Amino acid sequence: MNISSPATVLWSELEEGYKLPVAERDITAALIVGGAISATHDYEAVHHDYHAARKAAAEDVFMNILTTNGLIGKYLTDWTGPTGEIKKITLRLAVPNYPGDKMTMTGVITKKYEEDGNHLVEVEFCGKNSLGNHAIGKAIMALHSERG
Repeated sequence: MNISSPATVLWSELEEGYKLPVAERDITAALIVGGAISATHDYEAVHHDYHAARKAAAEDVFMNILTTNGLIGKYLTDWTGPTGEIKKITLRLAVPNYPGDKMTMTGVITKKYEEDGNHLVEVEFCGKNSLGNHAIGKAIMALHSERG
């Protein structure tokens, strides 16, 4: 999931309506299972056992919300560069992420403001796959205003 952008996004160079670069992520069984068990310690069987997922009426194992949150966070910080900071993130899940699909992430700045000495932007984001919207939400990102 490489986003081609400057090393650091500056608050002073952004405007409301700015569209973040599109990023795609292949959804693999290893990502789903590893994200659930190793990264987030979520041992719910539907995230690592095909038979349990099928018994729960799912097509296959499916991604947990913590892994989704991590992928969205990575998307946002890959865009901002090393000086960007996630201050707040909220997301809602819709359709599942299954192995073999691809999640396409997009975002747009809906608000640019200063608060308590921070230079902030609100980003509305969406992660879609072939079934529709997987995750939608908002994030507040703190950015540097000037290079230095």
